[in-house]
Amino acid sequence: MVIPAKAGIQFLFSMMNKKTKSYKKILIDIYNTLYKAFGPQHWWPGETPFEVAVGAILTQNTNWGNVEKAINNLKNSKVLDANVLHQMPHKELASLIKPAGYFNIKAKRLKHFLAFLANHYKGRVERMQNEDTHMLRHRLLEVNGIGPETADSILLYALDKPVFVIDAYTKRVLARHRIISEKATYHEIQGLFHKNLLMDVKLFNEYHALFVMAGKHYCKPKPRCDECPLRDI
Repeated sequence: MVIPAKAGIQFLFSMMNKKTKSYKKILIDIYNTLYKAFGPQHWWPGETPFEVAVGAILTQNTNWGNVEKAINNLKNSKVLDANVLHQMPHKELASLIKPAGYFNIKAKRLKHFLAFLANHYKGRVERMQNEDTHMLRHRLLEVNGIGPETADSILLYALDKPVFVIDAYTKRVLARHRIISEKATYHEIQGLFHKNLLMDVKLFNEYHALFVMAGKHYCKPKPRCDECPLRDI
């Protein structure tokens, strides 16, 4: 399937003939290559859907190691509960999540999400499960501080909804292989996966995690192309 250009954005293959290699084929080749190189990733770290949702908000603009420290603070204080955190003063919450960075901003974002959860789902992430994915995504995006990547991370990893998460690693890998333009939008990149792969939770979960591994180890700002498992893709 060929995805039409939108708003001047053109999806391109890298050093391959469009007539002989489809988007579906190249995406499957990338997945298989990365899976062979890194193996299963078992994402997302989190014991409950609520913990996963909190982690998705805290991981904005930081690394997972810092998020783990913040979540451990919440666990050790026995406050990793939607209703407890909703009632907690902003200053106390900000102090507990300080390791995640931008703690005042993230405390506000968490508070907005907690209010949304309390007002619409009685403080339980699990109550979102039966909602239509498109409508739920729209509602999450209306919560102050939740953008597409965070919303999709909650949908995929906390609620097992088949939504592909696009992050900086994914965009960097695809752009460097000229599968997408560097100016491609989040929606356009996500559409590449939704239109060409099975809408499967396990596949999307694993694929996103594998892109993260490729980005961390090889497709860095200063890339290590000669060592990358995708060098021949």
